[in-house]
Amino acid sequence: MRGHGQQGGRRPGRGPLAALPSEAGSGSSGVSSAAEVCQVLLLPRKVFKPHFPNKGAAVNRRRLLERFLQYVQIDTTAREAAPQYPSSVGQLELGRLLVEQLRALGIDAQQDQHGIVMATIPANVGHASNLPVIALCAHLDTSFETSGASVKPQVIDNYPGGDILLPGDPNRVIRVADNPELDRLRGCTLVTSDGTTLLGADDKAGVAVIIEAAAWLMEHPQVPHGPIRLVFTCDEEIGRGVEKLDLDKIGAAVCYTLDGRGSDEIDVETFSADLATVVVSGRNIHPSIAKGRMVNALRAAGELLARLPRDRLAPEATEGRQGFLHPYDISGGVAEVTIKVLLRDFDSAKLAEQADLLRRQAQQVMEAFPGSTIDVQVRPQYRNMAEGLKREPRAVAYAQEALSRLGRTAKLTFVRGGTDGSRLTEMGLPTPNLSCGQHNPHSPLEWACLEEMELAARWVVELVQVWAEKPG
Repeated sequence: MRGHGQQGGRRPGRGPLAALPSEAGSGSSGVSSAAEVCQVLLLPRKVFKPHFPNKGAAVNRRRLLERFLQYVQIDTTAREAAPQYPSSVGQLELGRLLVEQLRALGIDAQQDQHGIVMATIPANVGHASNLPVIALCAHLDTSFETSGASVKPQVIDNYPGGDILLPGDPNRVIRVADNPELDRLRGCTLVTSDGTTLLGADDKAGVAVIIEAAAWLMEHPQVPHGPIRLVFTCDEEIGRGVEKLDLDKIGAAVCYTLDGRGSDEIDVETFSADLATVVVSGRNIHPSIAKGRMVNALRAAGELLARLPRDRLAPEATEGRQGFLHPYDISGGVAEVTIKVLLRDFDSAKLAEQADLLRRQAQQVMEAFPGSTIDVQVRPQYRNMAEGLKREPRAVAYAQEALSRLGRTAKLTFVRGGTDGSRLTEMGLPTPNLSCGQHNPHSPLEWACLEEMELAARWVVELVQVWAEKPG
């Protein structure tokens, strides 16, 4: 882990970027004062008119981009093996920065002993006592699946179309064939990594959107809204995002995570999820005298993995609402091997069936490898949010109405994964997930669209107004 900066949790050399595209879309070339970590490609503005009607709040897109670029350059990778919460010091660093920025806006913000940041924007309407608290949530960590250290964001202004070559690795290309949504984003501002790391738009795009929406509301006190709670969690990517959250302290009737792909989507269903930890035990002895005595746990583990379905119930063979078992981590040696397996399905009851399948295969492997033992332990991670959202229909309905005021139609979607909202809804706080411009999360091919982030911020501003108009 890298050390902390000395001022407000900033890393040395990280501040607002000095040469980003202007609000008017100037064609002047140049890169930021952080040129060594952020390349800005300025292309001529002439023909492209992406379909993002400029209705609603005129949020500050330059500031939104500057903050996003600042956030992604802080390494907040979640560490699954770490015993502490949060699992990485970068999450504490980013949290301190957010507290500093929120307080500069005049918002009461605190970071607790667990690194969770919570802030409150008071109601500004006379009937506030009749209004529920609305929470907005994003997570500070990034996935452990791809490095989040030394991210070098690349800003493409006025994207002209076509495949995007990432300069840090010539073999990494964001292809239109794999990302057909790029065709409708010509003329937009896109942000990628250099191909050697992930970008971190999951979920720093959501963090930046919430901070910008909060800034706009503070700058426009005439816009009516009820009480708003801002919540920034840690370790969402390893299933621990709400582990230290106090729902009574949040005190909200409904929450929205800003952690979704693209634009115009409301995730109203997620996977239900369990984690299986499989420990294969053998017997180690010097190979020179091993005949009839050694039991190689590695061979038994390999046999178990080979027995798991590959043409079904596997991520690479499923789509839509199909669930899967996903062995994603293995470690150990002759004496003992540990395998971690994700169990996923939209139907929570089917997780038990997947666990039973895993245990049956383990039993067969033990019979094939006399002297071996295989222990399978399963723990819950999160559950499909669909049932919980039905208990508070306004959560989704008001989000739909807010987006319609921007001249757009919300798509109700399901996500083959989970969010903090999955657990929050399960715990009794209805929490749908909103789009915020993310694409290709957890990958070196991750990218984000500034206009989609801007739309998300305007969506949030409309959303808090809808809730203020409908007391009770």
